[in-house]
Amino acid sequence: MGDPKKPKKKYSKPSHPWEKVRIEEEKELIRDFGLKNKKEIWKTNTLLRNFKRQAKKLIPLTGKQADLEKSQLFDRLHNLGLLKKNATLDDVLGLSVRDLLGRRLQTVVYKKGLARSMKQARQFIVHRHITIGEKNIAVPSYLVRTDEEDLIKFVSKSPLAADDHPERVVVKPKKEKPKKKEVKTVKKEEK
Repeated sequence: MGDPKKPKKKYSKPSHPWEKVRIEEEKELIRDFGLKNKKEIWKTNTLLRNFKRQAKKLIPLTGKQADLEKSQLFDRLHNLGLLKKNATLDDVLGLSVRDLLGRRLQTVVYKKGLARSMKQARQFIVHRHITIGEKNIAVPSYLVRTDEEDLIKFVSKSPLAADDHPERVVVKPKKEKPKKKEVKTVKKEEK
């Protein structure tokens, strides 16, 4: 038996460490999506770069194999909820990091209203309070497919599954505004 292989890095760091514009954008993404660190942004950038590289490679190609690869790419991006059914390769090139970050489990849990904030959504996922169908997922960066989106809920054995739990988001019914009284103006008839 030999030594196990060293695992490959799944991201690439920025080529220049001190770019003010990039640093500001990363800070904004971390704040908006409740990310743990910049490594999560770099992983997402690498995944997006791979999608775009594949699309660029497929643009000039024609033939049976090219059509098969295009349809596989479109199906994958459609299943992830990133593209519409009748998308083109230009749409793939137009994807942004925000699109991919919006499909993470952490973001979807927050948008569904299962958590009060992005940080709380991350905590619920890491502490194994969230399930997708029958699978208990503890990875906040899991990319949710469109068919899995309706299956996201609290684990049945979790204390958060109870509606009266204090950390549950309470949806308050909207108060109806009182109707304004209509003022009728009556003209006096002249004699």
